[in-house]
Amino acid sequence: MTQTVLESATKTAIIGFDQPFCVIGERINPTGRKKLAAELEAGDFSTVESDALAQVAAGATVLDVNAGVVYNSNPNPNETEPPLMRKMIELVQGLVDVPLVIDSSVAPALEAGLSVCKGRPMVNSVTGEEEKLEYILPLVKKYNVPVVAISNDDTGISEDPEVRFAVAKKIVERAADFGIPSHDIVVDPLVMPIGAMAGAGRQVFELVRRLREELKVNTTCGASNISFAMPNRSGINSIFIPMAAACGMTSAIMNPLHEAEMMAIRAANLLNNNDPHGADWIRANKVEGESPAGARGGREGRRRRRG
Repeated sequence: MTQTVLESATKTAIIGFDQPFCVIGERINPTGRKKLAAELEAGDFSTVESDALAQVAAGATVLDVNAGVVYNSNPNPNETEPPLMRKMIELVQGLVDVPLVIDSSVAPALEAGLSVCKGRPMVNSVTGEEEKLEYILPLVKKYNVPVVAISNDDTGISEDPEVRFAVAKKIVERAADFGIPSHDIVVDPLVMPIGAMAGAGRQVFELVRRLREELKVNTTCGASNISFAMPNRSGINSIFIPMAAACGMTSAIMNPLHEAEMMAIRAANLLNNNDPHGADWIRANKVEGESPAGARGGREGRRRRRG
């Protein structure tokens, strides 16, 4: 079975076909969050601290950390992002003991995060673009860490799933040239918004199946992309994630503070036999003062109530 191992100083998270679905908390990211971006530019890390603690409390087993702030005083991300990434990684791993994903499109920021991160983080991300392959894959090999492989290249994001699969295959093969095993490649097949492409859900389900069966790699996605610009986004996401898991998706970068989505993942883990003895499901749904046996339904529960 394919297993991608991430580690913090003392904890291990495994992304794998035979493992519980891995929830990667997305909230430590200033993209689209003007308040957080302004705080970070001002040196205020209070929201980063609260988001780290809240996501782990809600059930995230891994946290994504992104330091992509555009500074008004210095808009050059190659200068501003590396020290900010270093600071944020040190801060977050001082608050919570879960593995981290170092998330940046700026290569020096990735290396800055890797230089201070304890354990075995994951890099997010490499694409099929030649420049990215030539810089990031040696970095991944140097630090012996897993990497998210995003299925786009120099031509952009294709709406053709065959092209996206071919890009993923190219990245896996190029990684092998650097001595990086396929179990350390977690492919993001790119989820298109259902509002713009009616077949986006079915398309990604088929891609995930192929990636699992043909390339034997773990997969992830930005789960909320599927519902972009639609009403009741969490309602869509909470159905999409377990459907994707049933097709073989093994992780998602998502908001663990959305209770319906987390409950859907727990149910998927239970039904896929990735929740031993239903312990996580029972713990999350136990009514105060009620024993697990008292919550049983079916014929046994009905028979006891009649008696």
